[in-house]
Amino acid sequence: MTTEQRPPLPPFTAETAALKARRAEDAWNTREPARVALAYTPDSRWRNRSEFFSGRAAIGAFLTRKWAKELDYRLIKEVWAFTANRIAVRFVYEWHDAAGAWHRSHGNEQWEFDANGLMARREASINDVDIAEAERLFRWPLGPRPEDHPGLSEMGL
Repeated sequence: MTTEQRPPLPPFTAETAALKARRAEDAWNTREPARVALAYTPDSRWRNRSEFFSGRAAIGAFLTRKWAKELDYRLIKEVWAFTANRIAVRFVYEWHDAAGAWHRSHGNEQWEFDANGLMARREASINDVDIAEAERLFRWPLGPRPEDHPGLSEMGL
């Protein structure tokens, strides 16, 4: 049994679910695999697209591979629905590949948390769209999205 805690803790309200999603977004925008992996239980189960794996080491390895391929990654998450210990989010992120081609990835995640606020299960479905550099919408400096930057709904995504 882990004694680590990652507030906000379940049961979630609309406010705490939104805060949980924003903290996850901010962490992912650091592109630091070891830091991001700490938000998950040591045996967290993942499905990301067609990959299935579990555990923090596997999560860290996955994120290392991901961000080596998805360069200049910028992400926005938005709560879709929540229950006591589950949150569903939709997200969009932009990135470019090593050849400089830009992409916008649209997806949905389903999260399940333990009592300490660590994510025990994550399932993600994601689709990629090629975009021109001029079509990019996420142009803030690398790192967390600025507080005054619009979210997905405000941007019409």
